[in-house]
Amino acid sequence: MLFLAGISACVVILLICVFALLNECQKRKLVKEKKIFFQQHGGLLLYEQIRSKQVDTVRIFTKEELENATNNFDSSRELGRGGHGTVYKGILKDGRVVAIKRSKVMNMDQKDEFAQEMVILSQINHRNVVKLLGCCLEVEVPMLVYECIPNGTLFELMHGKNRRLSISLDTRLRIAQESAEALAYLHSSASPPIVHGDVKSPNILLGDNYTAKVTDFGASRMLPTDEIQFMTMVQGTIGYLDPEYLQERQLTEKSDVYSFGVVLLELITMKFAIYSDSAGEKKNLASSFLLAMKENGLRFILDKNILEFETELLQEIAQLAKCCLSMRGEERPLMREVAERLRSIRSTWRVQLIQNPSRETECLLENTSHYDPSSTGQHGSLMALDLESGR
Repeated sequence: MLFLAGISACVVILLICVFALLNECQKRKLVKEKKIFFQQHGGLLLYEQIRSKQVDTVRIFTKEELENATNNFDSSRELGRGGHGTVYKGILKDGRVVAIKRSKVMNMDQKDEFAQEMVILSQINHRNVVKLLGCCLEVEVPMLVYECIPNGTLFELMHGKNRRLSISLDTRLRIAQESAEALAYLHSSASPPIVHGDVKSPNILLGDNYTAKVTDFGASRMLPTDEIQFMTMVQGTIGYLDPEYLQERQLTEKSDVYSFGVVLLELITMKFAIYSDSAGEKKNLASSFLLAMKENGLRFILDKNILEFETELLQEIAQLAKCCLSMRGEERPLMREVAERLRSIRSTWRVQLIQNPSRETECLLENTSHYDPSSTGQHGSLMALDLESGR
């Protein structure tokens, strides 16, 4: 009996040692993998630039930090899910609430450029652009950490199940103006210029007082100032895609202008970019709008809640959208011109409100009702960061 007990004890000890050894090997393997991924994504370069104060607005997070922040990426923390990944709500040690973008795939060509791209994106500073706070490079596909915007997306505001009965015209114009200003900043003030590549209502977040915040640079590309980026894979979302880009595979600032034109249409029609008509037939909003303009039938496609306002004002907005939707990119306005035009249109509208005080109640509608940003339409919350880029 003692002999058998001794053998059993030896076996148990041996098994414990084997498991401990395997566990240690696994830990070392994981540490080695983290180091390899960190180096592949340019972590050493980024770390050096942060240390030398060349970059002081972005932080490198460890995998463990983000796991702790999301309760190990628990499904209850999901803010949105896209075709290539998920966005989670994270709570950092200091109590800050952030949005963590966890993608599934990454373009292999981007690996060598990732650190430099983070440096460029970290320099973006505009009140209407979601701020990049940092990244995690210890995983196969880097995770991005953004500021968390509380009030859902423009898509949810317009199309969510519990969407508001009415959105004031002033609010629509302000959201459009702020979004246009953000894109104009990326095109004209960022160095190098940045093309978003996937402008759509789910990628416009709403902050306090429904301040527009453009997000999801998953499809973004830095464009050399002396050449056009040639794309081999289609970027963007059906219904918002620039037809010229589909033909020539050239992603330019004018591609964003076209997509923004579709967003502007959503704001004045309250229809989906791809919607169903009364007969249940799928329609392209841009095509339907251009046909309505051609046949002088604008009133039949506009949201009935804004039809009571000056025909001239609505015509101005519609004409701007039409310019953005020109089939040829060279005929579309620059994004800064779109922003200036919207600023002018909104200024004119606000003067009319002052001259006609009874209309100020329309401007205040946003304070009389609320919507639930967690109730979404057909796209889900996306917290935006739709992730179609797979970054």
